[in-house]
Amino acid sequence: MIGLSAIKTQAQTTTQTDTLTTIRQCIDVAIKNNLVVRQSDLDMQRLRVSYIQAKENMLPSLNGQVDHSINSGRSVNPFTNSYVTQSYTSGNYSLNANLTLFSGLQNLNAIKQTSLAYQAGKMDFQQAKDQVTINVITAYLLVLDNAELLTQANNQLDVSKKQVERLEILEKDGANKLPSDLYDLKGTYGDNQLNLVNTRNTLEASKLSLMQILNIPYNPNLKLEPVSVRDVAKQTNENADQIYSTALEQLAYVKAAELRRQSAEKGVKVAKGALSPSISLFGGVFTNYSSAAQSSVFTDSSTVNTGNYVNTPAGKQPVYATQANYVNKNIGYYDQFKNNYSTQFGVSLRVPILNYFQNHNKVKLAKIDYQESKYIEENTKIVLRQSVEQAYLNMTSAYNRYNVLIDQVKAYAESFRTAEIRFNAGVLTSVDFVVAKNNLDKANINLINARYDCYIYNKVLDYYMGRLSF
Repeated sequence: MIGLSAIKTQAQTTTQTDTLTTIRQCIDVAIKNNLVVRQSDLDMQRLRVSYIQAKENMLPSLNGQVDHSINSGRSVNPFTNSYVTQSYTSGNYSLNANLTLFSGLQNLNAIKQTSLAYQAGKMDFQQAKDQVTINVITAYLLVLDNAELLTQANNQLDVSKKQVERLEILEKDGANKLPSDLYDLKGTYGDNQLNLVNTRNTLEASKLSLMQILNIPYNPNLKLEPVSVRDVAKQTNENADQIYSTALEQLAYVKAAELRRQSAEKGVKVAKGALSPSISLFGGVFTNYSSAAQSSVFTDSSTVNTGNYVNTPAGKQPVYATQANYVNKNIGYYDQFKNNYSTQFGVSLRVPILNYFQNHNKVKLAKIDYQESKYIEENTKIVLRQSVEQAYLNMTSAYNRYNVLIDQVKAYAESFRTAEIRFNAGVLTSVDFVVAKNNLDKANINLINARYDCYIYNKVLDYYMGRLSF
């Protein structure tokens, strides 16, 4: 968690100081702690891996294989390819490579498809952070709004308290003309006390809401740095259509919908590529070994009687011949590994003819996905336009209300000032004084709310126009 003096100690038991926490710090903490943002980051990383894999599918494949077996009974001797009845061990070794030359441009289109999906994932990640930012801004300003309302409630209570104290003094001196005035003001004082309690509870509830967005433990001593919302008289110069046009180019989730539609379009081409013939180069190196492999080795020679005779002057004489003697000897592992070496290279042509119509159905599914992505993109833009129009209307209404309330507060402030002078002079009833005071209190509360409404709606429109900053 980010080391903020006003936030870091949320997880500790130490007493909070009055160090202020800024809205920028709150946004950073919320983004760091938000699980939706983290999940979006993981989704983006997953799409990045898919994109990298699509590019690496252009590389040749290279695989080695080793098979060892023990044979017994009647089997084929791999060395002589003849049947033998004995126990022996054998081994086969191979190294194979394959390079796809053409496959209906599947690999190229897959690279484009995954690249677009990865870019859409980046936009989703940005949108997740933008959404958290908006939530933090709204909650943060609500805390400040309620804090200002609490100040206003304290001011209301202070005015009532002073009037009650003044009337109690007059009552003791016997100078209070109407005893009901004191009880009317005490009732108003009680209402102001209750309003103070309710406003304080509302403030704490808004603090809790903010800390839940930040995903940190609740701490009532958290202090927020005020933001300047006094100068809110100027509305945005753009109208709703201009804001919508800008939002189409700026908002991350709109870009994400467009990129997904483009990715789905490439997905159709990938599926169609499987219907085309594929051409690839292949090659391999092979060798083997068998413990039954033997060779004849010369040992010596000897003279033997052939059983034939020849006539000589001395009579019949036997015919002798020289005979070479051999013995069978097992061929060594290294010699077999070297001597049995062979290679293979070639070109492969694969023509898909009938594969349970899988490829055709994959094309149909890809087209459905593409059509769905178009609907999602269209709906995203429709919802965006509606949101912009609603936000613009809210902003306009808030400004109109704010400008009316400014004049109303001025009027009620003057009315209350006059009423207080007359009430203190004893020429105005407590009922009329309470009415004047309540009118001013209500107008001040409405003005505070309207001022923050204007500020919040402006920030929402700034978000749509891609210029949200603090």
